[in-house]
Amino acid sequence: MADIYYISAFAVSVVLMLIYSFIYHRHFDVHISLVFILVPLSNLGYVFLGRADTPETAMIANKIIYIGSCYLILLLTLIVFSLCDIKLNRYVRLIMYLVCTVVFSFTLQIGENELYYKSVEYKVENGSAVLVKEYGPLHKFFYAMVIIYFLMGIAAIAYSYFKNNQVSRKFIYLLALPEALSVFSFFVGRKLSKTFDFFPDVELIPFAYDVALVVYLIIVHRLVLYDISDTVIDSLVQKGDTGFVSFDFGLKYLGSNETAKTIFPELLNITVDKPISRNDFMKKTALVWLESFKENNRNDKFYYQKDDKTYLIDVNYLSDGRRKRGYQLIITDDTQNQQYITLLDSFNTELKQEVAEKTRHIVEMHDNLILSMATMVESRDNSTGGHIRRTSEGVRILIDEIRKGSDFELDDEFCKDLIKAAPMHDLGKIAVKDEILCKEGRFTDEEYAIMKTHAAEGARIVHEILKSTDDVRFHIIAENVAHYHHERWDGSGYPEGLKGENIPLEARIMAIADVYDALVSKRVYKEKMSFEQANNIITEGMGKHFDKRLEPYYIKARPRLEEYYSSIDC
Repeated sequence: MADIYYISAFAVSVVLMLIYSFIYHRHFDVHISLVFILVPLSNLGYVFLGRADTPETAMIANKIIYIGSCYLILLLTLIVFSLCDIKLNRYVRLIMYLVCTVVFSFTLQIGENELYYKSVEYKVENGSAVLVKEYGPLHKFFYAMVIIYFLMGIAAIAYSYFKNNQVSRKFIYLLALPEALSVFSFFVGRKLSKTFDFFPDVELIPFAYDVALVVYLIIVHRLVLYDISDTVIDSLVQKGDTGFVSFDFGLKYLGSNETAKTIFPELLNITVDKPISRNDFMKKTALVWLESFKENNRNDKFYYQKDDKTYLIDVNYLSDGRRKRGYQLIITDDTQNQQYITLLDSFNTELKQEVAEKTRHIVEMHDNLILSMATMVESRDNSTGGHIRRTSEGVRILIDEIRKGSDFELDDEFCKDLIKAAPMHDLGKIAVKDEILCKEGRFTDEEYAIMKTHAAEGARIVHEILKSTDDVRFHIIAENVAHYHHERWDGSGYPEGLKGENIPLEARIMAIADVYDALVSKRVYKEKMSFEQANNIITEGMGKHFDKRLEPYYIKARPRLEEYYSSIDC
């Protein structure tokens, strides 16, 4: 009877193992696979024990049984933690394996000392061999290990049931069954078999193991469905929209899926394990992509045009777990995206052109408004007719020469902003009373003091006009030109008496153009000076009134200044 039971349990476990092998998926938990290996082995030990005809054979069979007894309770516990998505530290897992190994090593000493079994007697009952054992002190370690691992598994199941709603409730119910049944059959089943006649003197553990295998078959049948990352990957490969081509680090062809071969029929002519450098097509495509990726991992995306389609080639490492084993090309049809990008680029280009045109109009309106205000101020001043136009041209001529030298680094934006700001330098005169601004003749000291306020007032007006502009740099330059164009290099100017390089460069350039125009232009209180007289005054003022470093550029600009002023009536 016992012999038939053990053989049946072994046969069932083998059949279940074959079923598992048939439905095996590479993403199954490795501990489940080990259970399907150890259960038939352990059940085979029971078959050998029942048929043992010598004490030595029975002892060997008993040690085979202990392989399952020591390690299966550990595997059942680790499966619970894995399927309940509870991470165990790898050192904890290592210790658990070491404990099982130490306990198993105790069992290997059975018959050699009395540490695990004090005594063991071989006998035959009802046609089957049995071992009558008296347990030694080390056997308690085995009991302790079984109980601890069982409690760990039950605790993990309970925690997942109450705290983790991301674990399938079906899994939780199913996982509890092998745990409970295995421990029940180990501790309780033996007593039942000795107490009741309908339980022959057999172990219930093989039956519990087979039930556990059935439960795990049910679990793994649905396991892949719950693993979203794996199902997505498998579906992606099977669907056929994405091509995969693999190479080792020696750039030898490893293989590809059907989609890749459809996109690149040339792959059909490449032999596995052969270098792709031997294939003309691969030399022009894959080899170029892979070499570029090897030089810089950021070069991982390329486009391949074929007929009316555009394919995106994504280059990545081919990984085996945590190890990099080679390279992989992931090929996707990117035609629609590229068409959309082309359409978007065209739209953006048109939009940029339209915005640029609108911006140009706004800037022109802004500049015209500023020039109109400057002209309005100029129309009130009897002594400055055409002054803003002439000084703006003077600034332009000076800047042209300064840029040719190496003393000052003037970028295009600075030059453009200074020329545009030049007409604003006298805007403050709008705040000066007509009787002073329009006076014919020289100012009194009191009148001159009022007249000098136009510099600070001009800075205030410019600030108010430009405070909302996005062009912060132009705002600063225009305000500096209005505020400081009457400052002198030696500190004797106004309104703040700034000295040397504390005077902004734009104001120093403006000062030369402003004074030069005043000298060579006619005023109500004076006739215009000759170019020679004006030049003498300007050059004498270098280092006092003006920045000495600007002198060589003024000298180079002098012919153009004289040519310009000779061409106009001032």
